[in-house]
Amino acid sequence: AAGPDQKGRSAGKGEEAAGGRKLELSPFISNLVKKFELALKRRAVVGSSECAVQTLTLMRHYVSRGKHGSVDALLRGVKTIGKRLAAANRTQLTIGNAVRRVLHIIRQVAAELKVEDGQGGTIQEIDRSRSLMKVLDKTETGVDLKMSMDLNARQLIIDEISEMVEDIERVYTHIKAYSVEHIHAKDVILTIGYSQTVMHFLAEAAKLDREFEVIVAESAPGYDGHKMAKLLAKAGIETTVITDSAVFAMMSVVNKVIIGAHAVLANGGLVTRSGAHMVAAAAQFHSVPFVCVTGLYKLCPLYGFDQDTFNDFKYPGEILKFEEKFAEKVNVQNPGHDYIPPKLVSLFVTNFGGNSPSYIYRLLTEYYDVEDYDL
Repeated sequence: AAGPDQKGRSAGKGEEAAGGRKLELSPFISNLVKKFELALKRRAVVGSSECAVQTLTLMRHYVSRGKHGSVDALLRGVKTIGKRLAAANRTQLTIGNAVRRVLHIIRQVAAELKVEDGQGGTIQEIDRSRSLMKVLDKTETGVDLKMSMDLNARQLIIDEISEMVEDIERVYTHIKAYSVEHIHAKDVILTIGYSQTVMHFLAEAAKLDREFEVIVAESAPGYDGHKMAKLLAKAGIETTVITDSAVFAMMSVVNKVIIGAHAVLANGGLVTRSGAHMVAAAAQFHSVPFVCVTGLYKLCPLYGFDQDTFNDFKYPGEILKFEEKFAEKVNVQNPGHDYIPPKLVSLFVTNFGGNSPSYIYRLLTEYYDVEDYDL
């Protein structure tokens, strides 16, 4: 691995690439990478979708203008840049997801071009969905790493990346279409805080003239549950705001819990806003379905087994002001996320339908290549 002095060098002069070779970046690409890397370190890029879109846009520029003469060179370059971006903000898992998806697309395009050139049999021989045995087999099949990356191949990859960006931008439209299957008349739904995905999901159901009620936990200390309640009320939904401490008491009258996610992990667990684990535990105690609505671009092949693995601690001043006389003697922790294990999750509703937590491993094999799980 490159040391601190190597990482600080100008990428235009060459840096350590995956596999130990030097990666040469043009001044234009190097400048884009540095700017985005700095923005991620400063937390200037906010939101999972925004991080994914900007990562894909950068990769599209690299594929178009980068110096890579073969499939192997392109894969190494994308993976090297992806490592830098993922390390800049380790809590934004959609950055790594976007990079893994681009690597998968490159191999897929290379395999299809190999078939068209008559080197790989018929197009039906390309196996895009692997069995469990193949998941454990990390050998490359159907991809000629020495194949030249001509203009045609680059354009095919760029088109696929552009389609991914469009899918992310339209994710709310796709997810909310499934609200008719999960929200029924007279339902009482509980959610916590503000989630744009959940808001679109519930608002779409309200357009169908189905009368249902939503209980919103305010999600202290940010209290963005108040924003959620106002938007739902504006959409014509009967809404009640409660304190976080009242969740367990109110759960007995709830039909289902619907929340968003920061990331969906490989074991079917999810990383979401702080306080959601309490909601999930209360839902399990009262046998209430716990539903997560999220886009597949948040699907991550990593594992989290505790609350600290992918957590991000926020400004402690939100909880206790530094002006307080006793503030120096108090250790204030303000975690931004909760990890919810798969046993507490009933269903994932994505932009391609509903899936149980036990099916997540299968989705991973369709969206990423096993050799890219660890960037």
